[in-house]
Amino acid sequence: MITHSKLTADGSTLAAQSTSTMKQNIIENKDFVIVCAQPWSIEIGTNIRNIAKIFSHANRVLYVNPPLDRITAFKERGSSEVIKMKQILKGKADSLIQVQQNIWTFYPTCMTESINWISNPAIFDFLNKINNKRFADSIAIAIEKLNFKDVVLFIDNYFIKSLYLQELLKPSLSVYYSRDYLIGIPYWKRHGKRLEPLMIEKSDMAVANSSFLKNYLHQYNSNAFYVGQGCDLQKFNEGLIQELPPEFNGLKSPIIGYVGALTSLRLDIDLLFRLAHTKRDWNFVLVGQEDEAFQASVLHHLDNIYFLGPRNISQVPAYIKGFDVCINPQLINEITIGNYPLKVDEYLAMGKPVVATKTLAMESFAAYVYLADGFEEYVDLIERAIRENSLQLTRERKAFAATHSWENSVTEIYKAINQVKVL
Repeated sequence: MITHSKLTADGSTLAAQSTSTMKQNIIENKDFVIVCAQPWSIEIGTNIRNIAKIFSHANRVLYVNPPLDRITAFKERGSSEVIKMKQILKGKADSLIQVQQNIWTFYPTCMTESINWISNPAIFDFLNKINNKRFADSIAIAIEKLNFKDVVLFIDNYFIKSLYLQELLKPSLSVYYSRDYLIGIPYWKRHGKRLEPLMIEKSDMAVANSSFLKNYLHQYNSNAFYVGQGCDLQKFNEGLIQELPPEFNGLKSPIIGYVGALTSLRLDIDLLFRLAHTKRDWNFVLVGQEDEAFQASVLHHLDNIYFLGPRNISQVPAYIKGFDVCINPQLINEITIGNYPLKVDEYLAMGKPVVATKTLAMESFAAYVYLADGFEEYVDLIERAIRENSLQLTRERKAFAATHSWENSVTEIYKAINQVKVL
């Protein structure tokens, strides 16, 4: 592990060591089949898509989109994605598409039944096996078309429709990747509390992007590894930004900012209200889509809170550059406690001072992020962040963020695989 004292301001020492480590641990000329709940076409960046891209540097990758289920086919029948998938089911469009060198995306040529509402475990399991069999048969066709051999099955937090894929597809290695505590969310919790541990246990190995999730995995699988998290560092480069967005015109400092989904399951609305109500000379800028609770909240009655709505990921760095202090005011609950704070990496990559809620996942950031426990500490630490900010601290934050590249994270995945099985 590279220590803080060894980091250079521009990350050059880190880059050299990272390249050397990557070469030592690289897995080459293998066939990875990735199964996940997020289609390749999703507009926002995703962990698994970034991982797929790094895998593809030295391997072939089949990225399997989630299959269409009957309820989605009906409720979202007007969406372009559902229309496309129905055309594929009818054989009127290609299901297997090469999206870049060494990466193919696959739209399953099957319809699955919507069964999450079924409460009886025996009935649910019977129908889930049918869904898994349809899904596996469809994937097997794509594997055969591409002539994939000795497949590495990499399942991204997708533990229901993938529960029996290991038995059905018979990969040379199965890896379960945990990057979110999904069973804290009501939809996934219904059957996930019972099924995810089975998924973890039966996998050859399991990897996680946070220490909390690694400890969770280790309860069910001794081959559990922490592999860290990546960040698209090239996008978050404040030197590339020529001017701030127009919303900052006339806005006085200090500007306290947040970017990301504004959801009441994950963010502390009461904390934000107390901060903005108490510190009326601070301006709070929130960039992201609001859920219903945020839209209806008292935050909209404060004239020093600015809701800017969602922005394309390419625009986000410019907004971060306009913040004096970045915040991550998480609630502490079973959904958030194990989450890796990707947005904190993005803040740090821009060199910004960050105040975040203290969690187990944030402990590894303690030397570079102000960690707050409650309202009073948030006020004190935001004031301290403003007061202490310097060019040297900016450089140190950027250098630390540079250690969290997707290349480094995939290197850790390769190292873990090599410890479990020589491919």
